[in-house]
Amino acid sequence: MNIGPYTIDIFDTGDFALDGGAMFGVVPKTLWTKAYHPGDEFNRIDMTSRSLLIRGNGKNMLIDTGCGHKMSEKLESIYRVDYSRASIEHSLQSYGISSEDITDVILTHLHFDHVGGATKRVETGEIVPVFPNATYHVQEEQLQWAKSPTDKDRASFMPENWDPLIANGMLNIIQGDGELFTGIHVERVYGHTQALQMIHLFDVDNHIVFPADLIPTRAHIPVPYVMGYDNFPLTSMKEKEELLTKAAEQNWILCFEHDAFSIACTVKKTEKGFTYNEMVNI
Repeated sequence: MNIGPYTIDIFDTGDFALDGGAMFGVVPKTLWTKAYHPGDEFNRIDMTSRSLLIRGNGKNMLIDTGCGHKMSEKLESIYRVDYSRASIEHSLQSYGISSEDITDVILTHLHFDHVGGATKRVETGEIVPVFPNATYHVQEEQLQWAKSPTDKDRASFMPENWDPLIANGMLNIIQGDGELFTGIHVERVYGHTQALQMIHLFDVDNHIVFPADLIPTRAHIPVPYVMGYDNFPLTSMKEKEELLTKAAEQNWILCFEHDAFSIACTVKKTEKGFTYNEMVNI
């Protein structure tokens, strides 16, 4: 898809699994299994991590980087991390792009399944940036939260995913909403974690939103379907309703970062609330 001066592509960076109950909060299992996936023997549901590739105006940009390859065997087993189907390296190669070609990485937030692929462990044991020529962009409020997380979300933040970026002077700290590049805007939300930045890409004809964990899958479109991982679920519900109202009225396209079965869609409002309208190929 082309938007303004950019070519937009979306690809998977790897598969993993999370507890279905945690992913759907207070929604009963009988409902979320019908809406999304029945879960495995450990109640884990199939998930993927997606990245947007944005090319144009002399830039090769990524939005988020997936889980990466640094996790211990224990954690990889817990989260059922699997790169047999897709990886960020192979996906970029399919577009003829190397890690050195990436100029910018926009990080929605610093949870391991969004920023883990930003750094890697080399043979010496040192952890270094995966994209050596890139500038990485993150909200200052999110970085400060990640450095001092709560007991509730501490396990989601792993400093080895961003400390090397700071050490190498590659982290651009953003303060607030607004235009990051021409036609690319960031908008903060606070229900899932502090200052998660959603990405808006638009021109006169199209508007794509990458809401990350505010709406991680198509099954999370209904406003009450918020995650147990959210720090402030009532805030998430308010933020979702505001986003979905605009998306339905203006025919925006929502891209789902974690949905193993649906990539993107438009939405509509019915008497029963918001639901998907049409599936979209990016």
